[in-house]
Amino acid sequence: MDLRIKTALISVSDKRGVVEFAKKLSGMGVKIISTGGTANQLTEAGVEVAGIGSVTGFPEMMDGRVKTLHPKIHGGLLGVRDDAGHMASMKEHGIEPIDLVCVNLYPFEQTVSKKDCTFEDAIENIDIGGPSMVRSAAKNHRYVTVVTEPGQMNRVVEEMESMDGCVSDELRSDFARVAFGLTASYDAAISKYLNGKSGVDYPERVSVAVKKEAELRYGENPHQSGAFYKLASSGETSVSSAGLLEGGKPISFNNLMDTNAAFELVKEFSEPAAVVVKHMNPCGCAIDKNIIEAYHKAYETDVVSAFGSIIALNRKVDIELAQTIMESYSRYGKAKGASGFFAEVIIAPEFDKDAVELIRTLKAWGGRVRLMETGSIDRAKIDASEYDVRCVIGGLLLQKRDLVGWEPKELSYPTKAKPTKEQLEDLRIAWLASKHTKSNTIVLVKDRRVIGVGAGQMNRVESGLIAMKHGGDEVKGCVMASDAFFPFPDNVENAAKAGVAAVVQPGGSKKDGEVIEAADKLGIAMVFTGKRHFKH
Repeated sequence: MDLRIKTALISVSDKRGVVEFAKKLSGMGVKIISTGGTANQLTEAGVEVAGIGSVTGFPEMMDGRVKTLHPKIHGGLLGVRDDAGHMASMKEHGIEPIDLVCVNLYPFEQTVSKKDCTFEDAIENIDIGGPSMVRSAAKNHRYVTVVTEPGQMNRVVEEMESMDGCVSDELRSDFARVAFGLTASYDAAISKYLNGKSGVDYPERVSVAVKKEAELRYGENPHQSGAFYKLASSGETSVSSAGLLEGGKPISFNNLMDTNAAFELVKEFSEPAAVVVKHMNPCGCAIDKNIIEAYHKAYETDVVSAFGSIIALNRKVDIELAQTIMESYSRYGKAKGASGFFAEVIIAPEFDKDAVELIRTLKAWGGRVRLMETGSIDRAKIDASEYDVRCVIGGLLLQKRDLVGWEPKELSYPTKAKPTKEQLEDLRIAWLASKHTKSNTIVLVKDRRVIGVGAGQMNRVESGLIAMKHGGDEVKGCVMASDAFFPFPDNVENAAKAGVAAVVQPGGSKKDGEVIEAADKLGIAMVFTGKRHFKH
């Protein structure tokens, strides 16, 4: 059912495009009702506006808290136009129909994200009249069009211009669907803020407000559909905040998962660092005095696994670094059994323009590589209040994020042998890499570079054997990290046979004494962190 727009109520906080929209509506004979700052802006722009008070018979009051909460507004929105009783009531009380509402809400999330935001500021930015009008209009969308985003304005105008001032039932229905999503998201943000102010980590009800960023080609597998959603309020430097530079293929579900894993690991380091990830686990990780050497060391760890990987860097990609990455294709293309080099994604804080152009010229990659630019990494912006969400069928598991890193003051040294300064540096890298690797995890590091990883095995002994196999001849003199404690001495004994010099683990096993005794007997230095890093 196509319905003509005769009267529109416009009241917006985000005023992008509103003057042009109102002018076009007015030019098509639509009566414009407006409030406060919106009414002033439209009037100054030459749009004839009826103030809200002229409709309700009441002035705006209580510092604007009460202006649209009135039967002449909500009656005009909720009246069912083909219901004789509704129409009789509207006529009796002098209520005119309102055919279109253009409303967006007070900027609550932007307000509370400011460092100087007071509780009073937050409360005053909880919109009441806006969501009420949006819900009324959306409920009655058979007769009323509800516009909640600047991008919707052109769609309304285009339909009205092509349909003699009318809009279609399909458009009204579509906009109502979006509107209820908006009010749900808005209330979720308010609830999150109030829970935080009250110190409630796990409230009785949780709603996670996210907005669709992109539909993906498919999910983990081609027979699964997928989409990418962003938290509206996150200010953290992350995959979600990164921009996808033009020229590569569209990003996929698995790309995003792997890129997140790679970038969260590289964020752990203040030194120039490079990480290579495949299937959610690091197959390369290194730090150095300069980013080019860090990249070389990380990539050379496992050139076979690096094919089709994610490269994460915590420094800008300039022309020299781009050339280094490009040369990996020819330098390592057939080395160590590799079938060639190809990266699915390269993520970094910044890309020089000439570096991007150079990467795009590699014909063997066919323009497939995606380049993601995050901006500078600011660990002060890490959002500790954001949930780590895991899904089970029919429910969700929520937990606080694992933001524990390397804590020198919390370390203890239970063995007779103590790690050297150089070994402690390698132990730090191994410990941080193990945090971002699937349990059960063993990570080997030598000379500030991961040399072997055993990930996701059903027992820790197997993880250790896999890591040592990857490390090969380099294992002698390396250090080892375990994401959880050793329940028995077997991992330490295997490590000693391979030549591992020092180990870091959480400690806390009932058999810590036996493990320490074995380490002492074998001359291995051991460090306890007091924390574990299971990652399921």
